[in-house]
Amino acid sequence: EYPFHRRVSGFTSSLRTSSAETFIPTSVDLANGLHRPHQKPAILRKISAAQQLSASEVVTHLGQTVVLASGTLSVLLHCEAVGNPKPTISWAKNGEEVKYNDRLLLQPDDSLQILAPVEADVGFYACNASNALGSDSVSIAVTLAGKPLIKASRATVINTESPAVTVDIGGMLKTIQKANVSINCQVAGVPEAKVTWFKNKVKLSSTHHVHNGLLLIANVSLSDQGLYSCKASNPHGEVTESSQLLVLEPPRPLPYLEDLTAVLSSAGPSTHSVLTSPSGTKLTVSPGSSALIGCAVDGHPTPNITWLYSGEPLSLQHQLQAAGRILHILNVSDFTDGEFSCLAQNEAGSLTQVMTLAIQEYRWSVDKLTACSASCGHRGLQVPQLRCLLDGAEVNTSYCRETPQPSLQPLACNRRDCPSRWMVTSWSPCTQSCGGGLQTRRVTCQRLTAKGSSVPVSNEACAQVSKRPVDTQSCNRQPCVEWAASSWDQCNGPCIGPRLAVQHRQVFCQTKDGTSVSSDQCSSLPRPLSTQNCWTDACGVHWRVSLWTVCTATCGNYGFQSRRVDCVHVRTNRPVMEHHCSWRPRPANWQRCNITPCENGEGGEAAEWCRSRKEGRVV
Repeated sequence: EYPFHRRVSGFTSSLRTSSAETFIPTSVDLANGLHRPHQKPAILRKISAAQQLSASEVVTHLGQTVVLASGTLSVLLHCEAVGNPKPTISWAKNGEEVKYNDRLLLQPDDSLQILAPVEADVGFYACNASNALGSDSVSIAVTLAGKPLIKASRATVINTESPAVTVDIGGMLKTIQKANVSINCQVAGVPEAKVTWFKNKVKLSSTHHVHNGLLLIANVSLSDQGLYSCKASNPHGEVTESSQLLVLEPPRPLPYLEDLTAVLSSAGPSTHSVLTSPSGTKLTVSPGSSALIGCAVDGHPTPNITWLYSGEPLSLQHQLQAAGRILHILNVSDFTDGEFSCLAQNEAGSLTQVMTLAIQEYRWSVDKLTACSASCGHRGLQVPQLRCLLDGAEVNTSYCRETPQPSLQPLACNRRDCPSRWMVTSWSPCTQSCGGGLQTRRVTCQRLTAKGSSVPVSNEACAQVSKRPVDTQSCNRQPCVEWAASSWDQCNGPCIGPRLAVQHRQVFCQTKDGTSVSSDQCSSLPRPLSTQNCWTDACGVHWRVSLWTVCTATCGNYGFQSRRVDCVHVRTNRPVMEHHCSWRPRPANWQRCNITPCENGEGGEAAEWCRSRKEGRVV
């Protein structure tokens, strides 16, 4: 190992020093490497003191430190590299490409010459050699005697794959977990500077891996994040450079998402939820429902979430919740069956999780049949039951109204001969309507065949199956009853106009032998009246009519006759006011008579008078 910084002395000699020199290629086999047909670039490090051609000229090779003295007029930095194809040489100062001018010169041998160096020229100069097979870089420090100098980089390095990464102090490093991180603090200074490391302004203990200004952080984790500072100090002063270490964690799946549970609790009952996963999940929902799709991922820094549908950005109506980790599909019917995916990305990498959406369809089903209408014989039928199903569950048939109904064809069932059984006719009418009678029926043993015919068999065949039904039974055993009534009691009440008095009697139910029973037993018989209107001799009136008078004509159409109609008292036979009889129809007091054709002028005076009136003559 060779130190990153080296103090050079002996610049006061006025003659070129002829000391032994050793060239060490960093990645070249000294015995065979130079003769290989193809070779990566390798810059030769020359381990020797700097050569001072004169008091004002300094010549040195890479891997050393040049300390500018007062009166130094020129510094020549040699860079020798081997490789096949021949490497291309370029120079950089403090990480930035050197801009050549009249003081900074690139010599034909690729050496860098600094004329009349000033304090602004102080820094770390890097020679970069590259060809098609790779590159190599070596630095040399140019400093003033006094305050130390630290080689710093302002670059941001992001490591997402390599298990080990090395950076110069001064920039930002973002790396994946478990990588081995080396932070290089290359220091130049005369006298030699002491290097001290800090993390978040707290001095690191000796237990940390620190070697010649190189800090090693093995197997980094999130706890290693922070600001790492390198302080170089000598009696002339101190300088500090810092690097920010951020540990990256690529997106990784989580088994749950707390935000999804909270959002689901506030959603409606028709809302379904599911988490995406790297291997894919599936959600089957009914038409018209809503869905919450969660993207449960973690990472550092927090991943950005992008939702895709069938590989394309979402365009249909949706909502994003919980910082984009939850996709709310308001109506799944806006989509067809397809794949939703969430793409989680951060600086450490990306992760895609998917979910397949399946929308159920309402369909008709006739897989269920009604119970067979008969257990045997020739009439057994089963009718398919028309049901509307959603994912195997029966729903209201209105959901299937837009789906054509299948035809329903009854199916024959249990078409086989029936076991022998007793067959009975209807009971005959009862021989008595009351008081006990008899009725009969016919009982036979028969067997119904699968063709529908009934075949008589012996009674023994049925007796083995069941007891023979009776063929005679009593009927109408209830006693014979009738309504009976007492005599009407006295007629009572006022006689005012058509209003009549009322009289009562008792009506009761009794048997034929005169035993009284409950009226309910006579309820099927017409019940006699127990109350009726009546009148007394004192208030009875009626219409009285006289005999008809002689007809006014013997023939023709104009004969009439009359009679007297009076309302008279029943007992006294004296006329009273007619309104007392108005509750009965009043008999007619005139009528036409002798309505027959007349011959030879017959008809009487009345007929003649009527005819003259009709003809308009005056008689």
